[in-house]
Amino acid sequence: MGTYNIPRNVKGEGRILFIFSGKSLIYTVIGVGLGLPLYGLFSLMNLHIAGIIAIVITALIGFVIGTFKMPSIGILKFTKAVSGENIDDIIKRAVLFKKKGNKIYLYTKEEEK
Repeated sequence: MGTYNIPRNVKGEGRILFIFSGKSLIYTVIGVGLGLPLYGLFSLMNLHIAGIIAIVITALIGFVIGTFKMPSIGILKFTKAVSGENIDDIIKRAVLFKKKGNKIYLYTKEEEK
């Protein structure tokens, strides 16, 4: 009998500190970088705790963008088209679409009675 290699999903094996993938760590660091000016602004007003909370919130937003996929929510129509895709890919496409100034035209065919 021969041996066979069984394909497997190795996506989760490149994790850092058990929760961070490379991409989520980068987005978390970007979130911290965006929160640091807010901390500086709040520390000028002697609100150090609010500054730390701002850093944590922006880091958490960065982590969510880098880690999770878009869920399918039945009430929201646009989530059905992008469900299962990474949130950062959706944001990148939206930014590029707006940057190019593209427009989408929908033509509906009306039935005559």
